[in-house]
Amino acid sequence: MKFARTIRLDVSDTQVFEHPAEPGEWAVAGTFEFLHREFAGGDPATWSRKRQLAFKSGWLGLSGFGRATFVQVAVVPDARVEEAERALAAHLFERYGAPDMLTALDAARRECRDMADLCDHPAGTLLAIEREFTEDGVAERVRVIPAAGDGQHARIWGVAEDE
Repeated sequence: MKFARTIRLDVSDTQVFEHPAEPGEWAVAGTFEFLHREFAGGDPATWSRKRQLAFKSGWLGLSGFGRATFVQVAVVPDARVEEAERALAAHLFERYGAPDMLTALDAARRECRDMADLCDHPAGTLLAIEREFTEDGVAERVRVIPAAGDGQHARIWGVAEDE
């Protein structure tokens, strides 16, 4: 099975997200976090810049529940995906008040199945997500960045330290 792992290409995630995901965490889109005003932090117009960036471009890591700009498609054993489902279910139950663990597990399985569907690309492919609020709710677009033949990715940008 293919699933997504967070990847950090540079230090920018540590600077742009309130809570950055660590490299190598299993990940899902995690858009649900922004759909419930109670948990999302109220009106999006009042969100901090870092919270807005998490909404606009962050994947949700399933270990520390931080955000990452990129995920990488990886081939994983089904047992690892089941671990990710259980971690997400516990998070949904504890943080978001799912009525019981069975309901939380069902929701987590759907979220992980959606992520696996997005990972229908060769291993090593990078994915980036873009979100925006529309009249109909939240619109998502996933950008696919294929790995070069040598397994490396083209440099998309650079980060320079402030002087």
